Amino acid sequence: MNKKEKNTLRKLQKKNYEGFLLIVRGIETGVAAGLVCVLFRFLLSKAEEYLYIIIESVKGSTVRSVLWIAALAVLGILVSLVVKHVPDSGGSGIPQVSAEVKGILSPCWWKVIPAKLFGATVSVFSGLSLGREGPSVQFGAMAAKGVARLTRADKTTELRMLSSGAGAGLAAAFNAPLAGVMFVLEEIHKTFDKAVLCVAIVAAVVADFISKLFFGQDTVFSYQSETIPLRTYWLLILFGILAGLFGAFYNTVMIACKDLFDKIHKIPQWIKFAFVFAVSGITGLFLPQVLCGGHSMAQLLVEDRPSIGIILGLFAAKFIFGAFSFCSGAPGGTLYPMCIVGAYGGVAFAQAATALFGTDSSLWQDFAVLGMAGLFASIVRAPVTGIILVFEITGNLNTLLPLAAVSLISYAVADALSSTPFYESLLERIENGTQAKAEVKKSEKVLKTYVIPPGSPADGKTIAELDWGKHSVIVSVERGEISVTPKGNTVLHAGDVLVFMISQRRFSQSCAKIEALINASS
Repeated sequence: MNKKEKNTLRKLQKKNYEGFLLIVRGIETGVAAGLVCVLFRFLLSKAEEYLYIIIESVKGSTVRSVLWIAALAVLGILVSLVVKHVPDSGGSGIPQVSAEVKGILSPCWWKVIPAKLFGATVSVFSGLSLGREGPSVQFGAMAAKGVARLTRADKTTELRMLSSGAGAGLAAAFNAPLAGVMFVLEEIHKTFDKAVLCVAIVAAVVADFISKLFFGQDTVFSYQSETIPLRTYWLLILFGILAGLFGAFYNTVMIACKDLFDKIHKIPQWIKFAFVFAVSGITGLFLPQVLCGGHSMAQLLVEDRPSIGIILGLFAAKFIFGAFSFCSGAPGGTLYPMCIVGAYGGVAFAQAATALFGTDSSLWQDFAVLGMAGLFASIVRAPVTGIILVFEITGNLNTLLPLAAVSLISYAVADALSSTPFYESLLERIENGTQAKAEVKKSEKVLKTYVIPPGSPADGKTIAELDWGKHSVIVSVERGEISVTPKGNTVLHAGDVLVFMISQRRFSQSCAKIEALINASS
């Protein structure tokens, strides 16, 4: 058997075992992501628990209160030093993962994980209105990257594991495996890839199982929603429009606050962090409900049924304090606080509808759930992920149709207002900022999959008619169950799955060129 025949045989053997290898990679990814995220959830739960104990102990004493605020300022300085040393540990973590998938960043996984663990835990202990979902996504991705590096996986496999690890992190954070899978396809990978889907499903299920072993099988939110009568469905249209308008406003305010905070160059970063952490301490003494992700606010709705005045007050306070916490750049997520803001907005709408239109007052829990999904769809612009996520964290089938209606309407409204999706805005900041670009030490080839959408300018054209760039080549065209050998005269059609081999040295530029060719409006 000559060398060429041996190489062909090896490729065929690898193809035969590809499904099995993808499952193994999914298990590895899920275990690594699940364990890191479980540790993070445990640390956050203890940090929040001790935070409220300390707040209760210092209240009523001016001296103890001042010492507590000063201690938080010192903690802010420590976190700023960590973020300065490991810049990719700051902020949410989701745009950093997206940037790595696009080839823009290549952070050191073994630096990011401990730095983010420390920074995010201390930020929550200090009361900043930040959640666990963004860091969990980044933890999952970095843990998967670590496994890929330790097992010497090729770059294509590493990117599949990294994307799937992000979904596994979300699954472990919220006990939401289906949302984790959809998050990978809709927000991180942004295209359909059967190999990524396979790894993502296995990883999300494994990570979710590990999370439930430690934290139980209860849903994140314990809202018991009712079936919304069909005669009140017209309210869903109004609520979806309002959610879309507020989502666009939310994105504008958050990014404007971040820009304003970053433009203050004369003040060192450590002073900014110290100030934000100290303000968090002061806020905790007077309005502890708005601290951290918002678990206490979620419980308040169920246990105390506050009046509409209190609901609107906490809604505004959580939104303002959340924007203030986010703009600092401290490690922590924005998704969980955003869900709380959406829930309070939904309850306020339900109470107003009861007062104005006489709707059933028991529907407030339904609108709390709808508020989460509507705000997620309009802010993140990933409606399917939002629908599945909210369904999984509440565990109630009664609101599935209303969830879809509100999410799609709010999505359409925000899109019509040309509001840039939140995480895309943050990704653009990374692309245009001063953060280090990905360092590539060798010219390895990476496989990347794209699907030609309906109405694409590539539809109906031959491969040779389109300029794909010098650093990428189409190695496979999958059309249904048929794999077409790509040639210059091969005509492309909507729905075709194109597999590109791209030089790692020009990965981000090549991906941008391909996406422009495939997705540009005709």
